[in-house]
Amino acid sequence: MTIIKPFFLFFLFASILILSNGCATLPNVSKTIDEASPAPEPRQIVSSNGLLSPEKSKAIVERLKRSVSPTDVLERHTAVVESVTESPLTKGNKVTLITDGAAAYAAMVTAIQNATNHINFETYIIENDDTGRKFADLLLQKQAEGVQVNFIYDSVGSCGTPAAFFKRLRDAGIQVVEFNPMNPMKARGHWPLKHPDHRKILVADGKVALTGGINISSVYSSSPSGSGKAKGAPLPWRDTDVQIEGPAVAEFQKMFLDTWQNQKGPKLSERNYFPVLKEAGNALVRVVGNTPGQSNRITFIAYVSAITFAEHSIHLTNAYFIPDDQTLDAFCDAARRGVDVKIIVPEKTDSDMALHAQRYNYSELLKAGVKIYERRNALLHAKTAVIDSVWSTVGSTNMDYWSFVSDNEVNAIILSREFAIEMEKMFAKDLAESHQIQWNEWIHRSLCPRIGECFAHLFSRWL
Repeated sequence: MTIIKPFFLFFLFASILILSNGCATLPNVSKTIDEASPAPEPRQIVSSNGLLSPEKSKAIVERLKRSVSPTDVLERHTAVVESVTESPLTKGNKVTLITDGAAAYAAMVTAIQNATNHINFETYIIENDDTGRKFADLLLQKQAEGVQVNFIYDSVGSCGTPAAFFKRLRDAGIQVVEFNPMNPMKARGHWPLKHPDHRKILVADGKVALTGGINISSVYSSSPSGSGKAKGAPLPWRDTDVQIEGPAVAEFQKMFLDTWQNQKGPKLSERNYFPVLKEAGNALVRVVGNTPGQSNRITFIAYVSAITFAEHSIHLTNAYFIPDDQTLDAFCDAARRGVDVKIIVPEKTDSDMALHAQRYNYSELLKAGVKIYERRNALLHAKTAVIDSVWSTVGSTNMDYWSFVSDNEVNAIILSREFAIEMEKMFAKDLAESHQIQWNEWIHRSLCPRIGECFAHLFSRWL
C-alpha cells in the first residue's frame, strides 16, 4: 500500500491536469500575422504627455531604424503585437539590465527604502529563509513608516512558506493577497489551481518598476560566475531582471492593480498610484502580460512573431525550453533563412523531467542550423532574448506550454539599440560559460538518454 499510494496520487494529479488543461490550445500566430495590417500605419507611441501624433511616432521609429540593419521587428512585429494588446508602446524610459540575484535584491531594497507613498509587490515565490525574512522585515518597516504595502504571492509557488509568515505581514497592516489559494475552502468562488501567478513585479511609488525571473529566495545569494564554487556546494542560480523608470511604469502598475481586483483583494487605501511620470531615458518599452485564455496569450504571440520577423540574429536564453510546434518551426525557419539563431539553456536544472523534455527537441533544431548551448556552473533561470540588435525582452515567461497556456506572466519588450548592446554583452558572458551541442556528438548519444527524452516529451504540456 505504501508503494501504490504515491503512484496513485501521481496519476490522479496527472489526470486532473489533463482534464483541466489538456484541451487548451495556443493561438495560430500565422493567422494573427495575416490579420495584422501588412503595410501598417505608423505605430503610435505614448509619451509622458500622452499619445504622440502619427508623424512624431513615425519619426521616432525611423530614427531607431537608421541605427540598425534593416529588420521587420520594428514595424511588422510591432503591428502584430499592437493588434492583440491594449498596452501601449511608450517612449522616454530608462531601462537598467540586472544580471544576478544579488544585484536585483540590492535594486529592490533601494526602491523599497526610497518609497514614500506605496509599494506594490507581486511574486511567484517568497520563501521563509534569510532572504525572504529580510524582505519581510523591510516591508514591515516601510508600513510602520506610513508607506502602504500591497503584496501578492502565488499559493502554489509559495506553498512551502508557513501561514505565520504572511499573518505577520497582515497583522502589521500590509495588504496581502494569496493568488488562487490551493486550499479550496479559501478559493474565491472557484478553484483554479492550474492557473498560477508566475509574475514578478515590484512597483515603488508608481515611479520605479522591477521585473524579470527572480523570485525571493536565498538560492540567488551566491555568485553565478564560473569560478570559486566550493566542491559539493549547490549550483548558484543565474537569472535576469530589469529596472524601468519612465512612462512604462504605469503599465506595470495597471497590471498589478488588475490582478488585485481580479483576485478580489481587500479595498486598497487611497494612494497616488499613478503619479505624473517624466521621461527618464530613450528606450521604447511595451509591457505585455499573459493570462489564461485563448485571446490572452500575448507573450506567446510576441515571441513567435518576433522570431518570425527576425532577419539577422536571435539570441535567446531560457530556463525551461520546451517549445510548442509553432515556436519550434519559427526557430527552424529562421535558421534556414540564414538568421544566426543561438539558444542558451541549462545544463542542469531543478527538474530532471524538464531537462529531458528540453533535449528532445535538439535534433530537429540542430538539423535546421540552430546553435544550442548548455550553460555550465550555474542553474540557469533567466528568460530573455535579443533579436536583430534592437528588439529585447526580459520577463517571467518560460518557453513552454505551462507558461504560454496556464500562467499569469509578464515581459518587458524593449526597443533600443543601446539596451540591445547590453543584452548582447550579457549573452556573450553566458556563452563563454556554456558548451555547444555538436550534431556529430549528439547523434551518437546512448540509448538511455534517448528513452528519457521520449518519455519526458509525453508530458511536455505539463512541465
